[in-house]
Amino acid sequence: MQEIDMTTDYLSGLNDVQRQAVTTLDGPVMVIAGPGSGKTRVLTYRIAHLLKSGIPPWQILALTFTNKAAREMKERIERVVGGDAYKVWAGTFHSLFARILRVEAHRIDYPNDFSIYDTDDSKSVIKEVLKSMSLNTKEYNVGAVRSRISSAKSNLITPKLYAKNEEMLEHDKMNRRPMTHMIYAKYVAKCKRAGAMDFDDLLLQMFKLLYTNPDNIRAKYQRQFSHVLVDEFQDTNFLQYEILKLFSIYPDSKHNICIVGDDAQSIYSFRGATIENILQFERDFPEVKTFKLEQNYRSTRHIVAAANEVIAYNRRQIKKEIWTDKEGGNKIKVIKAMTDSEEGKRIADLIIEQKHRYNLANKEIAILYRTNAQSRVFEEHLRRYNIPYRIYGGTSFYQRKEIKDVIAYMRLSINSKDDEALKRIINYPRRGIGQTTIGKLTTLADDNEVSLWNCLSQIQLNAGSKKKLGGFVTIMNYCQGKAKTENAYKAALAIVKRSGIIDLLKSENSIEAQNRIDNINALLDGIQEFTEDDVLDAGEDIDNQERTLANFLQTISLMTDADEEKENVDTITMLSVHAAKGLEYKSVFVVGLEENLFPSYMSLSSPDQLDEERRLFYVAITRAESILTLTYANSRYQYGQMRFNDPSRFLDEISESNLETTITFKKKATFDEPKILGNFKKLGKAPQKTLAIDPKDFRPNDKSEIKVGQKILHLKFGEGEVLSIDDRKVATIRFTSLINSPEKRIMLDYARLQILEN
Repeated sequence: MQEIDMTTDYLSGLNDVQRQAVTTLDGPVMVIAGPGSGKTRVLTYRIAHLLKSGIPPWQILALTFTNKAAREMKERIERVVGGDAYKVWAGTFHSLFARILRVEAHRIDYPNDFSIYDTDDSKSVIKEVLKSMSLNTKEYNVGAVRSRISSAKSNLITPKLYAKNEEMLEHDKMNRRPMTHMIYAKYVAKCKRAGAMDFDDLLLQMFKLLYTNPDNIRAKYQRQFSHVLVDEFQDTNFLQYEILKLFSIYPDSKHNICIVGDDAQSIYSFRGATIENILQFERDFPEVKTFKLEQNYRSTRHIVAAANEVIAYNRRQIKKEIWTDKEGGNKIKVIKAMTDSEEGKRIADLIIEQKHRYNLANKEIAILYRTNAQSRVFEEHLRRYNIPYRIYGGTSFYQRKEIKDVIAYMRLSINSKDDEALKRIINYPRRGIGQTTIGKLTTLADDNEVSLWNCLSQIQLNAGSKKKLGGFVTIMNYCQGKAKTENAYKAALAIVKRSGIIDLLKSENSIEAQNRIDNINALLDGIQEFTEDDVLDAGEDIDNQERTLANFLQTISLMTDADEEKENVDTITMLSVHAAKGLEYKSVFVVGLEENLFPSYMSLSSPDQLDEERRLFYVAITRAESILTLTYANSRYQYGQMRFNDPSRFLDEISESNLETTITFKKKATFDEPKILGNFKKLGKAPQKTLAIDPKDFRPNDKSEIKVGQKILHLKFGEGEVLSIDDRKVATIRFTSLINSPEKRIMLDYARLQILEN
């Protein structure tokens, strides 16, 4: 969709349905936005229209799933209404709720300066709990236990309710983790004692604040936010929707809630998202006005038609028919490869062809796969061709060790109860405080139900150990003083210097150490930029906008991969379909389209999960603007074994009129048919004979049976003819599927060949 000058008449650039969705301001509104339909524009203009209509910016709450989306939204609104855009409450569920909790947490018995535990912190706490309960970490996998706790919180199940839930207890017994409910209770207690909330707590405690309603707090925020907007509503979980209801359904609310989303792009059930929220919205808000954005401005006709055909197979959905007026565009190319290695090579070849034929830059091309493990074979072939690429979603800057170490010092400087931060740095740089001392501290803290910091001056140790702990306390007292009296940058600089980390890295005198120092300096640069930024991000009545170190840490602790700035380099992008949501490319390759892979074998026993796999495929194909290529392999190595797969059922759901292929998907997968077969099909004739064979029926013959002149089948190269066999039992074979170098020399002692014709 072409950009317009929003400072003139922003409504003139909208189609009729978009305009209605933007200008209908009162009551509940549901916008069903198909892929490429201008969803972001509608959401942005709606907020701008609210501001133009006299709604104060601090009364608008706009919830997104990435901070990046919120920033971009504010930038676009600013072009319509000016600086007021930055007074709109726009951000992620977690960041905005954390901001409210910074003011209100004391009402639910948390400190307002609570720490926010990331995944590593949570796992560390769980490990401690398991150790204190003498439980085996092999049986009680830390990641699995954390996931179970997260799921419970997201479904409003507290430790007490968990312990009474027979179904959940039985599930844990079947998985040989019957003590999970006790681990959950101890985990919650330790976090509370440390004055910390994990990511799930930012939602759960927000719900508790509004639901228990101390001092009529719910009415306060219902008055504060007269209009609530939610982006990507299909990705919300049960708890997020329950919080939205507290904002929007109770008597004091004006019910001015607008949700924007697409049920056909609901693909995150593994994170707790539920499609039920968007499917049931009309039931919860019977007076809702629904607008369907069905015009696709991104993709060409064949791609849009294929998307409609595929999603029509899903059982439960909000019916819509996306369409486009973009003329031209290629049919969707389907490639069938013998093996996953051949699939990788053919895609690399086709990328080179597309770059030359359509003058595409590398960054305009993406390879999408169902699982991250599939990237290896494509990386290998792109490297061979010297084609630059990047794997989307690498290690976050804030997850690097040196950054986490420095941030731990900052966290403990702000919140002395932060046990996870203390454990990370108490002996880094090394100061002779060993695991025995830390173990004694942990036991003392657990016995007295206090934080580790409170025990540092009370623990009974020998004089040497006592002195070492005293040195650490002196350092942290200095850092805590700076955090309280200085702005974010001055405090951070003082803490970094006092920690001794820079001196330690300098003493290593290595390139790697220098890179780590550069990263720490980059962090300090970011804090300085944060300190000097004079733009406020939120409402006027919330007094937590000073450029303090605590506010900076809150900002970065809530960042996601999508918020990271990416280098502006020209590379092919390789990423999972889940990570591709919201992105678009001129040319897209969707690979590995095989039964048991895409759709995943785990989805085949559940209609709901199979529907989600289909939605995932829908998301994949609608990332393409003009060129879409679908590929699959007859065989691939999985778990050390060669496995044969049929082509994905999703391929069969696209009509032949939208495909460029000679393959018929309703029969079992076969090897490539001779090129002449395509010509016969165009003429309406059938070839008299083909040598195609089902890979599941592959039966290699003994090497002694292989003779010159035979037609044979090879798993990797397909069908061929034996031209000669020398004295060393090396056969020269011409393969019909190979174009550049059809003749291969193969050692019969190791070959697996099936005779097709003598």
